[in-house]
Order: sequence, then structure tokens, then C-alpha cells
Amino acid sequence: MTQTFALIGAAGYIAPRHMKAIKETENNLIAALDPSDSVGIIDSYFPQARFFTEFERFDRHIDKLRRRGDCVDYVSICSPNYLHDAHCRFALRSGAHAICEKPLVLNPWNIDGLREIEKQTDRKIYSILQLRLHPAIIALKEKVAANPNEIYDVDLSYITSRGKWYHVSWKGADEKSGGIATNIGVHFYDMLGFIFGPLQQNHVHIRTGERAAGHLEFKQARVRWFLSVDQADLPHQVRGQQPTFRSITINGEEIEFSGGFTNLHTDSYTHILEGGGFGLEEAQTSIELVSTIRSLPITPHLGELHPLTYSHI
Repeated sequence: MTQTFALIGAAGYIAPRHMKAIKETENNLIAALDPSDSVGIIDSYFPQARFFTEFERFDRHIDKLRRRGDCVDYVSICSPNYLHDAHCRFALRSGAHAICEKPLVLNPWNIDGLREIEKQTDRKIYSILQLRLHPAIIALKEKVAANPNEIYDVDLSYITSRGKWYHVSWKGADEKSGGIATNIGVHFYDMLGFIFGPLQQNHVHIRTGERAAGHLEFKQARVRWFLSVDQADLPHQVRGQQPTFRSITINGEEIEFSGGFTNLHTDSYTHILEGGGFGLEEAQTSIELVSTIRSLPITPHLGELHPLTYSHI
């Protein structure tokens, strides 16, 4: 049976992946919202979808559908991070389930309110945690689970170049994006907890508008991490050739998971529509971790420094 979708944040970077996932799971996007009207991408997937630039008109349309018995089944949320919980509440109050991009919320206590509205409406909120569905990550989790007494040494490096626009946009405002660790790192922290178990220690070595770094200890891993949006941090071997560098090594061995990303949003939608999906409980751990990173003191003398950190402290 075809499910109907509405989408909030249609002009954003990640929205086309959601449109593609809705299309590839043979469902229908019937309404979309974004303050920006740069949404021609909709024509590639759902040219008949109604489009709104004002939330009030979008809300009126969704409510009209609900009152006549054509309630939207799901609302996909690709809006700025600080609006996610409000848009999740809108979805559930409209009689729909919510499928929300990460981070689900900025602060752990925001999840408490979402739990309450789930109970009140009998609808669910799903978080896109697509790395949990990546074959290489699943295989690594199984390997770690088979060796419960081993502690792994992990280095996580993620540099994704962003221009000056980044700091002018909502992404450059900590109160709206949560900062570098939240905005570009939350799915990696979720992945690490998914594989290596509960977090035990958290130290922050750098926290600026361009980069963040620190040391984490999970039940089965010691993790040195470095995140940056500054192209100057790209390794020499890739600088000028590619804008992004992603690396995870475990006990000195590179984990290859650069491939297999193309269809992970579609896989996430399939997982949800088949009765699975990752809800509030699964999202909470990484939200707690990044919230703590924002508030911890900078302590480069605690924990192990990531190699890329030395030139910045």
C-alpha cells in the first residue's frame, strides 16, 4: 500500500536523499515546505507535490487533508537542527509519524518531550541513523561482539571542506546547529556507540567554529577523534583533489566504508516501512554525547591526542 509523505526543509542539502528514498520505496510525496523556493529538484521526483514557503499555509493544507480523512502517513524532516523537535511535534499532532534527520534534537531533555507526545498520539518518531545499516559497520559490530574482552584503539578523522557561507548560515551558529561535533559528527558518535558499547570517558581537546577534537572511551574502544570544516586540515595527499577526507582506523588498520553510502537513506526508509527503524531510545546516546562535548572544559592534557590535533593546541 502506497504511503503518503510531506517533507519539511525541501531546499536543504539532504532533502533530495529523502525524496529519492520516498520514490524508490514506491511511495508518494504530496506536500513540501521550505522558506527558500530553490526547490526545482522536486521535479525530478514528485512534480505534482504541493509546495509552500510559509509554514502556516503548509499547516493549513496538512490539517485540511487530516480533517477530510486523508491524513499524511509520514512527515520527513530536513529542517535546521534546532527546529527538529518542533517539526516532530507538528508531524505527530497532524496524525503522522516523523522521519527526522540527525541530530534528532540538540539536547537530551528535548527527547523527554518527544516521548510524551509519542504516547499521547500513538505515533512514532524515527531518526535517520544510516551508518547502522552500512554492511561494513554491521560486519565490524559482529566482529567486536565476538571478542567481548578486547579493547580497540580507534582513530576517527573527518574533514569536509566548507566555504565562508557555512559560518554565515545557521550551520555556523552553535545555538542552531549544535556546533561542529553535533552538525557533522553526531552520526559517527552514534556509530561508535553502536559498535563499541556504552561511553565511559569523554575529553575535549579542541572546540572552535572550524574544528573539534577529543578522546572518548567506550566499553570496547579508545577513540581519538578530529572533525573539521577547514580545507587546510585536509591531508597533503588529497588537498586540491577532493574536498572531503574520511578515515577510521582500528588498531592501525583502515576500515573501508567509503562505498555503500548511496542507498543508505533508501535502506533507512525501507527499514522503517517494514516495521523497523531507529527511535528515540537509539538516538538518545549520541545526543547525550554531543551535548556533553558542547559543555565540557577544554582539557588537552587528558586522554590521548589525535595526530591532527597537535598543530592546533
